[in-house]
This record gives sequence, C-alpha cells and structure tokens, in this order.
Amino acid sequence: MRVRTKTFLFILGGIAIFSAAVGLVLFALRNNVSLYFTPTQVYNKEAPQGRNFRIGGLVETGSLKREKDGLTSHFVITDLQKTMSVTYKGILPDLFKEGKGVVAQGKLQADNVFYAEEVLAKHDENYMPPEAKDALDKAAKAKAAMGAASGIPATDTPVKK
Repeated sequence: MRVRTKTFLFILGGIAIFSAAVGLVLFALRNNVSLYFTPTQVYNKEAPQGRNFRIGGLVETGSLKREKDGLTSHFVITDLQKTMSVTYKGILPDLFKEGKGVVAQGKLQADNVFYAEEVLAKHDENYMPPEAKDALDKAAKAKAAMGAASGIPATDTPVKK
C-alpha cells in the first residue's frame, strides 16, 4: 500500500471516529436540552408535544390555588397576550409571588395544562430572561396597537430594560 493511500485511510478513520463521538454526545444530551417558550408560543403549537420544555412569564394575580395536601399548587402564567394553566406538586420557591416572573419546566399534557416538575422564581427585581422580556414587550405593543385601533387607551407599559 502506498503512503498516500495509508494517509488517506488514517484521515478517513479519524473523521469516522470523531463523527461517532459527536453523535454519541448529542444522543446522550438530547433529553437534557430544555427549550424556553411563552404561553403565546405554546398556544400557537410551537412548543414540543410530549417533551420537557420551559414556559415563562408572569404569574397572573389571583390565580394561585393550593390543594389541601399542601404540596400541589395551581396557577396561571401569562405573557400579557395568552395564559397557560400550570400544576406543580412540590414546595414553591420563597420568591414565588403573584404578579412576578416565573419559569416552570415540565410537560404539556393533552388537557392543555402544563405539569411542572420544577418552578424557578425571579431572583432579582431588575433581572428578566431576555426571551421573557422580549415576549412581554411584544405583548404590550400588540395590546397598545389593539387599543389604538379600537380607540381604547392602553394602560400597560412595556417592561423596563
């Protein structure tokens, strides 16, 4: 076998081994990837069905209900356009409050209720994930545009940066 052929086979073997390693890593991580969606995106069926994902927005005021077992909570997340019912069994974070930002991770079931496995509350008054801030700003602008078209003044203001 010529040197050129041996070099070519060596390079080809290296590429095959590297490709297999990358494929195995991606296969192992596929269940750990959790994408972020807003209630409007979930309503528009942009979120994956039957897979874990994150949903974020504001906890609607007056929506928090607790069952008698003390662990199961029901609340509504909104992005100021659409809402999504969430059920969570566990202890809610100390910073969890109505009207504040929240991100829940779990699955959307056939009954259009999001069953959360984990709930994260906003930890700083000035911080909001960029995706959530953009979604809330778009929702506020859309609400203002709808109000202007109907002659009703908008009362909500976009989220501060």
